[in-house]
Amino acid sequence: MDRQIVKVFRALADPNRLRIVKMLEQRELCVCEVREVLALSNSTVSKHLSILHDAGLVTQTKEARWVNYSLNVKSESQFVRAIISALKSSLLDDETVLKDTKSVDRVDRNKICRV
Repeated sequence: MDRQIVKVFRALADPNRLRIVKMLEQRELCVCEVREVLALSNSTVSKHLSILHDAGLVTQTKEARWVNYSLNVKSESQFVRAIISALKSSLLDDETVLKDTKSVDRVDRNKICRV
């Protein structure tokens, strides 16, 4: 069995990680922005992002003092690209996802992040 497929499904089995993926469909986010929307600790958000990164679903880039996370839409894995694509048309009417979408629109790292 392909370990990559198992990692992807395990990563997406957690509701908070699924919420993070849906949030990253909107734009790249840093840990403190995700924390603000999910109301979790930085360490918990970092762990979730690490699991998503390990599964190949997200990428991270350093920009000044922030590490930005985004969906890995250019993954070398056709499976990962297909899952990300399928998720884009999923949960469109989910109340939690809709609420998160509005929160992501309002969250501003310059106002909430402390380094």
